[in-house]
Amino acid sequence: MHTSSAKRHHGYHFHIPASLRRAREWAVSFASGNIVLVIAATLALISCCFVRPDAAYLGYFDLKTLTCLFCTLAVICALKNIKFFTITARKIVTCTGNTRTLSLSLVYITFIGSMFLANDMALLTFLPLGYLSLSCTGKEKYMAPIFILQNIAANLGGMLTPFGNPQNLYIYTKFNVPTLEFMGIMLLPFVLSIILFTVACLFIPKETLSLEENREEKIQPKKTAFYLVLFALTILTVFRLIPYYVCLPLIVISVFLMDKRALAKVDYPLLLTFVCFFLLAGNVSRIDVVSRFFSALLEKSTLLTSILSCQVISNVPSAILLSEFTSNYRDLLLGVNIGGVGTLISSLASLITFREYTSHVKGKTLKYLGLFTALNFGFLIILTTVVFLFM
Repeated sequence: MHTSSAKRHHGYHFHIPASLRRAREWAVSFASGNIVLVIAATLALISCCFVRPDAAYLGYFDLKTLTCLFCTLAVICALKNIKFFTITARKIVTCTGNTRTLSLSLVYITFIGSMFLANDMALLTFLPLGYLSLSCTGKEKYMAPIFILQNIAANLGGMLTPFGNPQNLYIYTKFNVPTLEFMGIMLLPFVLSIILFTVACLFIPKETLSLEENREEKIQPKKTAFYLVLFALTILTVFRLIPYYVCLPLIVISVFLMDKRALAKVDYPLLLTFVCFFLLAGNVSRIDVVSRFFSALLEKSTLLTSILSCQVISNVPSAILLSEFTSNYRDLLLGVNIGGVGTLISSLASLITFREYTSHVKGKTLKYLGLFTALNFGFLIILTTVVFLFM
């Protein structure tokens, strides 16, 4: 009896269909690669338990911000597919002759790129270039400091333009900030940031190197011109010169006809993260206790509250959440941009850099995090002090 029971017990196997296994593996992979989205979605769902869904939910979502962000990402993906950014950047990098000049080139390319591509897209475009440039010249030992400086440059470079960072686009559209006023607010920290990361690059030793130009990759003039026109239309939409509901179908149809793959490669998790944070922020703003708490903090100092908030929940969600409790867009704008440097989670772009570095370099994670923390908090302290005292 016992033997028969054991046979029956051991003979029973719970079989998981292959489709379910693949779905589970995909879910785990997606969650690990989009941890911020997972957290945002979880918090948004929890908030729905406190504020039941009603008609007011429809007012949470800023359609113009989501549309502009999608259009920008779509055009950038199209340009990336024809290797426009890689070819352009490589031509600049090949002019360098030593590691210090190379680091300055990579950091400045990322910095300038973030002004037009947004910080995360600039890093996705130029971090691989940094890795390729360092690995083909045998200078991998400088990968950590250069990657970190590229990360800082991406986070701070985008602060000057409304479309340079996702949080900028949101604040710019939500508060209808005049363009010249926007750029005037961000000018001092922008210039100071240039000085700081330029000085930081000077600490990288001069070591001779030579880069080989990839002659197989060439600019495609017609496609490049077409996509740049689309990008210009997107910028005009950001600046409120073209209605977003006109730009959206125009960009989608144009990119679809030219390159379907570009639409497939759009960072949809980033867009969904925005949707979740819109939902979370909208619900939280309707919870009296939380509303009073944030209002009290922001009355004391919108600048410092937003900077500290970024260190805990990142800059994009901080901008969306805190905007529900203050009309002081000037200090909020400064805070969520400066606050993009600091902890590893202060910006989505920092997580992108960390993921890129650890995919290439194994066993040096703690050393990277130590250098990352030292450089980022150095920038954070200097920028916060100067802005707090002089603005």
